[in-house]
This record gives sequence, C-alpha cells and structure tokens, in this order.
Amino acid sequence: MADVANHRTSRTGSEPSTAELVQRATEQVSRLVRDELALARAELTQKGRHAGIGIGLFGGGGALALYGLGALIAAAILLLALVVPAWVAALIVAVVLFLAAGILALVGKKQVGQAVPPVPAATVRSVRADVDTVTAAVKDRGRA
Repeated sequence: MADVANHRTSRTGSEPSTAELVQRATEQVSRLVRDELALARAELTQKGRHAGIGIGLFGGGGALALYGLGALIAAAILLLALVVPAWVAALIVAVVLFLAAGILALVGKKQVGQAVPPVPAATVRSVRADVDTVTAAVKDRGRA
C-alpha cells in the first residue's frame, strides 16, 4: 500500500495511470493476502505444537494418577472390609465412584459447551487493520 500512498510517478514523469494503480493495488493485495495466510499458518502451528505437548503431558499425568487412584480405591475397600463383608465394601466404594464420575461428566459437559473455537486472534486483528488501512487510503485517494 506504500506505493499508492507515495504518489510515485509513471515512466512518462506524470501521475500514474489508473491501469498502473490498479495493477499495483492488485499486486499489493495479493502479497498482503499471502502474508496474512502465512501469518495465520505460523500462529496456528505454534498453538498446535504447544497444545500437543500439553495434551501429552496431561495424558501421562492422568495415567499415573489413575494408578494412584486404583491403589487408594483398593485401600478404601480393604479398610471397609474390616467393618462389613468384603463384597459390601466393594459395592459401597463402586457406588461412590459412579456418583463422582457422573458429577464430573456433567461439569465437563458444561465446560465443553462454553469453549470458544480456536481462532488465530493476532491474524484476525492484523487483517482488520489492513482492511481499515486500505479503506482509509481509498477514501483519501477519492477525495484528492
């Protein structure tokens, strides 16, 4: 957009023709679109990389926590088995676990419903700024 704003002259030494201005604008818009797409691609790649690493670490932590939870559940059943028969202790612990799982599932469903789709926010702002700049330049050029 700098070429149009600089009022460069054509080969003949006079103001650039409409055809030259249209050609410059077309080239600049094409370059701008390519650059914005490259920016969006880079931004989403970076976000995806961080998300992948985070999900992997979260999954590993979850697997270890699952083994720890299994050990705690076994300990709770063995502790209750000192008071009631073993099968009743196992049934009580199973019911409590199913209730907790249901509550967690409902809370998780609510959180997923509130999730916002991933959007390359910086690229969207940049494209809006570019559109505003082009619009302002066209209006200023039309007034001159």
